[in-house]
Amino acid sequence: MNLKPSLPPDHATIRSGRIGVLLMNLGTPEGTSYKPMRAYLKEFLSDRRVIEEPRWKWWPILNLIILSTRPSRKGKDYATIWNNERDEGPLKTITRAQTEKLAERLKGLGGDRITVDWAMRYGLPDVKSRLKALLAQGCDRILLVPLYPQYAAPTSATACDQAFRALMEMRWQPTVRVAHPYYADPTYIDALATSIRASLGKLSFEPEVILCSLHGMPKEYLLKGDPYYCQCAVTARLLREKLGLSEERFRLTFQSRFGPDEWLQPYTDETVKTLAQGGTKSLAIVAPGFSADCLETLEELDGENREIFLHNGGKDFAYLPCLNDSEEGMQVIEAVVRRELMGWV
Repeated sequence: MNLKPSLPPDHATIRSGRIGVLLMNLGTPEGTSYKPMRAYLKEFLSDRRVIEEPRWKWWPILNLIILSTRPSRKGKDYATIWNNERDEGPLKTITRAQTEKLAERLKGLGGDRITVDWAMRYGLPDVKSRLKALLAQGCDRILLVPLYPQYAAPTSATACDQAFRALMEMRWQPTVRVAHPYYADPTYIDALATSIRASLGKLSFEPEVILCSLHGMPKEYLLKGDPYYCQCAVTARLLREKLGLSEERFRLTFQSRFGPDEWLQPYTDETVKTLAQGGTKSLAIVAPGFSADCLETLEELDGENREIFLHNGGKDFAYLPCLNDSEEGMQVIEAVVRRELMGWV
């Protein structure tokens, strides 16, 4: 009897030697109707990094109340910004474009051994499938790039959690790195300043106040040790100094609060209302914490907060777009990736 082991033909060789770069962003529903919106919200709001309430308390609130009413309402909001040509949310459109442009910029680096891909923490394309795709292409070293300038447990950490869960199921795990937050990176600050100046130059008015609006989080998370607030404050200060503006004219605020608990303050919507009622006639808002425009910028800032400002006595309002896949935006992502790949290429 021949007991000599042999390998199946399709397993005779295992591809290796390549480097993968995986850009990761928050996610977007697959459609604006009730069913896809409900699936997206359920995945998002079931994440213990996002909602830290005890399960016994949160489960009935989520499943019996929120998921019964919120999908239809949020679906209408998404419909106002939906990319109807591609039938997808703008975050997906922009993240794909960032991936394609980054791949072009990295051509030749490491002898063309680099493969760039993208994934969403919630929704599609999912993190697990894209990691598997990189491995199948021979990427035994993978750089994870959460596209959040400021670190927060409900954003950067949960994206990495999802990747680590996928890695736990793999027999041959790739060597993995996670890109460091770039909230104070000079390339990032310079890119923001350049983009803001260009956007302001296109306006027919000069804003009296510019709000630097970043996504909020419960104050309790800060008290538990999350560095997000501190990093946001650093970004706002460096950007204000780069633009040469006073603290009165360039102000840090926080948006998108959810639920009854106290969140990081000052709140963007309340600040907009107070400014308008106090006599401010021209206002601009920039959202440097988002690497790509999405519901929170296009619908909430450019839509809801525009309405708040105009209905309370304001006259001129402008939302200044995110870096997205612009030249400045791609300079930031490329700089972060090249920095993190040092020693691999």
